[in-house]
Amino acid sequence: MMRLPSFGYHAPKDVAEVAKILAGEGPDAMIVAGGTDLYPNMKRRHQTPKTLVSLRHVDDLRGVSMNGSVSIGSNETLRSLEQSGELKARLPALHTAVASISTPQLRNMGTIGGNVCLDTRCNYYNQSWEWRRAIDFCMKCDGETCWVAPSSSICWAVNSSDSVPVFIALGATFTLVGPEGERTIPALEMFGEDGIEYLTKRKDEVLTRIDIPDQGSAQSVYRKVRRRGSFDFPVAAVAARVDLDGDEVKDVSIILNAVGPKPVVCTQAQDVLLGNKLTDDLIEEAAKLAARGAKPLDNTDTVSMWRKKVVQVEVKRALVGLR
Repeated sequence: MMRLPSFGYHAPKDVAEVAKILAGEGPDAMIVAGGTDLYPNMKRRHQTPKTLVSLRHVDDLRGVSMNGSVSIGSNETLRSLEQSGELKARLPALHTAVASISTPQLRNMGTIGGNVCLDTRCNYYNQSWEWRRAIDFCMKCDGETCWVAPSSSICWAVNSSDSVPVFIALGATFTLVGPEGERTIPALEMFGEDGIEYLTKRKDEVLTRIDIPDQGSAQSVYRKVRRRGSFDFPVAAVAARVDLDGDEVKDVSIILNAVGPKPVVCTQAQDVLLGNKLTDDLIEEAAKLAARGAKPLDNTDTVSMWRKKVVQVEVKRALVGLR
């Protein structure tokens, strides 16, 4: 049986107190919300914080506001978002993504902020301490070598969040609060190229709010590829948003995830679509261009080359659906 290591525990009541505790405890402290990702990692000794700062009683981090734009508190549970009919009508891609995460029991506990900050995953990392010791650990935890790409200077663990590509496609912003005050960043800027330093959020900052601008006439969709129909991380994911002016594309966003340490913006595919009609041939071309940005390695479920091929299929399906 895997057991949690010993740790101190704080249960602050507001964001200011959270920031104060994080600043005082330093790098040995970590935030916990639902704990559905952190606690299993602690049991496997991936993360061994001396202190946990719980967000469970911070009411300011809950709530959803929908008035043209949408604002979501980071501590809102995945289940509450899944059950929101208004969210499903306004932001179908986000609703699909949230409803696809894990299981109903874990969505009751897990939070949207936790899914945004989800730890990156890898077959060589998400194992027991004994298993990892047997192969001499990896770069992401306790070792020096990336066993997926041994000559690499960075970790290639995969960003497997379902909500993240949707937030990027929708033009969302994240609000962070730390000792130096509040700052707001575009969703894409939250994520780094390295599977170890996968968040640009500082350790003494807390994600407080996610804001999504009014989508107007734009439509969005999320497509997820996984081995099982539930309780599974994506091996490839596509979030797409298209705004049409008549038959022509006036704005488009195509974001891939689970094919590298960081979400991928399909710039070439977006450029070829802008100002043009979504014909079958153009969609096919855009899907091929999007697949070029996918760089999966053999560090998660299914074969990497198949994951690259399926990206093209899913981008095509997303665009056809939006048309």
